[in-house]
Amino acid sequence: MTDELATLDATAQADLVRSGAVSRRELVDAAIARIEKTNPEINAVISTRFERAVTDIDAVDAVDAIDDSPPSDAPFPGVPFLLKDLACPMAGEPSHEGMRALREAEHTATHDGHLTRRYRRAGLVVLGRTNTPELGLLPTTEPDSYGPTRNPWDPQRTPGGSSGGSAAAVAAGLVPFAHGSDGGGSIRIPAAACGLVGLKTSRGRVSIGPHAGELNRFLSVQFALTRSVRDAAALLDVAAGEETGDPIVAPPARRPYLDEVGVDPGRLRVGLMTSIPGTADPVHPECVAAAQDAAGLLESLGHHVEVSHPAAFDDPSRVGPFLTVWSANAAYALDSWGRALGRDLGEGDVEPLTWALASHGRSTSATQFLTAVGEMQSWCRSFLDWWDEFDVLLTPTLGEPTPALGSFAATSESPMAGFMRSASFTPYTPVCNQTGQPAISLPLGHDSDGMPLGTHLVAAPFREDLLIRVAAQLEDARPWSGRRPTIHA
Repeated sequence: MTDELATLDATAQADLVRSGAVSRRELVDAAIARIEKTNPEINAVISTRFERAVTDIDAVDAVDAIDDSPPSDAPFPGVPFLLKDLACPMAGEPSHEGMRALREAEHTATHDGHLTRRYRRAGLVVLGRTNTPELGLLPTTEPDSYGPTRNPWDPQRTPGGSSGGSAAAVAAGLVPFAHGSDGGGSIRIPAAACGLVGLKTSRGRVSIGPHAGELNRFLSVQFALTRSVRDAAALLDVAAGEETGDPIVAPPARRPYLDEVGVDPGRLRVGLMTSIPGTADPVHPECVAAAQDAAGLLESLGHHVEVSHPAAFDDPSRVGPFLTVWSANAAYALDSWGRALGRDLGEGDVEPLTWALASHGRSTSATQFLTAVGEMQSWCRSFLDWWDEFDVLLTPTLGEPTPALGSFAATSESPMAGFMRSASFTPYTPVCNQTGQPAISLPLGHDSDGMPLGTHLVAAPFREDLLIRVAAQLEDARPWSGRRPTIHA
């Protein structure tokens, strides 16, 4: 059974506990063994809390024994889980965000985030934290502080980022799903690179409090990387919902998201885009072919597909405001962590890209920042008009097959080199962080080397329900659960 657990999604593992086939402790012990055995090959998990996790499980079991509670009280009883080491703090656990200065200071979180609390209340057992690039600034996971995470499909390639540690851990079978965050594609990019389901939620769907503010970090959302659509739906039922003081709140779902799995989405109007935004040039041929194949699959399922995308996607003016906000947040993060450490963080404390972006952010006036936010909002309105005529935008998740580790490296002489390189790698994902729309990456394709290729679906604001319906339909038509990477527990 231990070996079989590595191949099961979280829903199946929870069902085993409810049926009495395995105990919560057995789920956790098996996951710990997998991490100890396989993580050295991929460097996905950078800190562990195994003893504390076992203590947590034993405490729950003791209470259940006293009041005779069944193990089905929570949706994911005893299911092992990992938290990305970026946001989603857990009291007493490391919180380093890929920064060497925080690691050297052995910084730990002082409180649980709202999402951490929700995950634990759902029965999930947190076993540790996963690797991330410094402050989550790049679409790869190679921080100086912890070294590179390796893609389980090919250890010489990036797992994507910034949730690359979580993606690699799930793809390699260490845990069935793991926390991730997405400020420019950081859930969807590693999902595509590692052959997983990556759902980016709508702005305001999942609270990022109480440690962070949605008003200044409005580009980023929190959720997870999963193996199956049903796991994404069931976990969203756990994660979604308003918390006291949330300034941005998505409308509540009409029914549980899990109930959307298996529901006929109807005949959808799908727009297909495979060109580089702002040009008529296509992205990499293998990514184009994978998207066209997904379009054909959608047509075979009864949907209408035509080549179309929002005209505003081709407007180059959208890039400047994004960079302004991104840089301002880098500066804000450095100042915030400096206060936490009781000293100013200097150029020698961070990677070249981080310092370059933060310096740009610090040179931006309040008026310039607000102007950028206003311009971004105006552009978003015109971008979203397209969904009056269409239900879903279909693109490749990435603009090229997964590149080698080191492809996004920066130096003090060229600190922005890797960041600028990422534009051709991720031409489609950041726009959804600007608009706040939900989007999902599905592992429907693969390239000539056998590496996963993601299919990216974007819905109108707050329509996670529609994405789950069509994603489940695609998963049923072309299952991916049997695929295994080269490195697997």
